[in-house]
Amino acid sequence: MFDALSSKLGEVFQSLRGRGKISESNVRDALRQVRTALLEADVNVEVAREFCDACLEKALGMKVIETLRPEQVMIKVVHDELVRLMGPIETRIPFVATPPTILLMAGLQGSGKTTTCAKLARYCMQRGKKPLLVAADLKRPAAIDQLEVLGKQLEVPVYTERDHQNPVKVCRNAVSAARKLDRDVVILDTAGRLAIDDELMTEISQVAQATSPHQIYLVLDAMTGQDAVHTAKAFDERLELDGAILTKFDSDTRGGAALSVKSVTGKPIKFIGVGEKLDALEEFHPERIAGRILGMGDVVSLVEKAQQTFDAEQVAKAQEKMAKGAMGLDDFLTQLESMRKMGPMKSLLKMIPGVGSAIGELDLPEEELDRIRGIVHAMTPKERANPDIIEASRRRRIARGAGVEPQDVSGLVKQFVQMRGVMKMMAGQGLVGRMKMMQQLGQAGLMDGAVPKLKKGTTKYNPRRDDKKKRRRRR
Repeated sequence: MFDALSSKLGEVFQSLRGRGKISESNVRDALRQVRTALLEADVNVEVAREFCDACLEKALGMKVIETLRPEQVMIKVVHDELVRLMGPIETRIPFVATPPTILLMAGLQGSGKTTTCAKLARYCMQRGKKPLLVAADLKRPAAIDQLEVLGKQLEVPVYTERDHQNPVKVCRNAVSAARKLDRDVVILDTAGRLAIDDELMTEISQVAQATSPHQIYLVLDAMTGQDAVHTAKAFDERLELDGAILTKFDSDTRGGAALSVKSVTGKPIKFIGVGEKLDALEEFHPERIAGRILGMGDVVSLVEKAQQTFDAEQVAKAQEKMAKGAMGLDDFLTQLESMRKMGPMKSLLKMIPGVGSAIGELDLPEEELDRIRGIVHAMTPKERANPDIIEASRRRRIARGAGVEPQDVSGLVKQFVQMRGVMKMMAGQGLVGRMKMMQQLGQAGLMDGAVPKLKKGTTKYNPRRDDKKKRRRRR
């Protein structure tokens, strides 16, 4: 989401780098560029102005102009102000001691409200709760059917009353049913409209009065930009929101809504939707988002994703093989599949400090993983365990089986052997040492994708020909 903003801010800080001490006018000029970058990212005008004024006051107070590394101090100033702009936030849902905890979901049509209800139910289940989904959207065709399908995927009961057209009665009855069914969380999926109108506001206000929800969340589409901020302001005036959930956070939108909602409405973003799958809901942490925007990575979120995806016993076995340098292509493929479950490769690489800025606009198509899987599956178990035995005739056979060129097989094997050596070195280091090594690899451009891309006009890799050239050079 913040790619364009990150790039612009990176250019601003780069302009301060290498100057030694700078003047107050340089700081003001840099912050003018920061304000321009924020406005281009669709941040509210007043928010952008107040943000830069606060940064200037803090920068002059910290005497940036007297420091030897002014760009580092400015990055800290901007980072701290970004965190203040979006936070502080208590992301956890305050579950009540006497259940059920009632969560009312509001929003316009097309914001992803129904899917977000299911994602929130899964989030509650991971914390030992037993949610009940309530289909109170009686306006949109097939809304009830959609929620029932999602509930079936999660194995969560869905309360419906298809004969009723009164959402207030449906929600009130659902809360009573939750107590009888021993469900400790009730998630109310209310109706939306294409735009804010009196009928929508009256209906949702009546639902809130009848059920007395413990939390009211507004689901906003990040792609609507500043319209999302105006929507949040209008809903908050009638409902007294507890927070917002920003969907489509993984889109290529400019991200202004995420930076403006808290400042304009006073209500924090609680969660973000980072994909279409039901596990693609994350808590919103301002300090982590600020780190991503400034290219500082987000190691904590990366570790949390890994903990949810990787099996501890499987990881222990993989580490043991890595330490011995005995990792085979089967193990490599298993690790790739697990990483794929964590999300798009480019998004994961951006969470590693120093790598996000290194990959830039690099395209990392997910089809590359399918191609790797096809090549590995075309090998015999012996070849997967020991790729060093793959010579010319084996390469041709594997290439035919996978539907690729022999040089593609060579490229994968060569890169795997190099990576296995790096993993062996990393296995003997602690977490800090591994992160430093990954950062160095990223800055050196050695983490640019699963299989190297060939530039247009270059000759394809030919092992026999290239080996001959190397021998000639040695002579």
